[in-house]
Amino acid sequence: MDNVVVLKSNNQIKGLFTIIRNKDTRREDFVFYSDRLIRLLVEEGLNCLPFEEKTVITPTGAEYKGVSFASKICGVSIIRAGESMEIGLRAVCKHIKIGKILIQRDESTKLPHLMYVKLPHDIANRQVLLLDPMLATGGTVVKAVDVLIENGVKEENIVFINLIASPEGIKFFSSKYPKIKIVTGEIDGSLNEEKYIIPGIGDFGNRYFT
Repeated sequence: MDNVVVLKSNNQIKGLFTIIRNKDTRREDFVFYSDRLIRLLVEEGLNCLPFEEKTVITPTGAEYKGVSFASKICGVSIIRAGESMEIGLRAVCKHIKIGKILIQRDESTKLPHLMYVKLPHDIANRQVLLLDPMLATGGTVVKAVDVLIENGVKEENIVFINLIASPEGIKFFSSKYPKIKIVTGEIDGSLNEEKYIIPGIGDFGNRYFT
């Protein structure tokens, strides 16, 4: 799909994913190598944002014709797993504003319910990097985008960054919001009957925070 960007694979990237997917990896190593991957994904996500030409004067007195971001940006993490990606975002975007959205799935109906929202007051005027490590069914992130749009954010101004995605999740999310760029590290095989990504990584939030 034209709206999906997959991190270019090489032995280093594959090695990082091998470490964090391993069920025997210690938490400290899981966090360290996840953070490395997240920073790479954030850089890829930033590359999807609009730029404009900008000319500066170098210390030699000469002109340099470069570029700068065309508008202000912010991050929005989907609590709690998405908060693991905030460190990587702050590492490459100095003083960036970050909002938070908490969505919980009803265990009986399996439907996502909005529990908490805190967003920058001017988010409607910003490019938004939406953060959540896993794209499984797509229900949670669709609900998060609903919230952003209700707060004035344009669909085309959102980039969704995640580490691992399922084909089913990509298809569902793209059918709802085709103008949103999806930046992911790897696309896995499928979802199982319990709607877990296979081969997957387990519960990313639990492995990262506990």
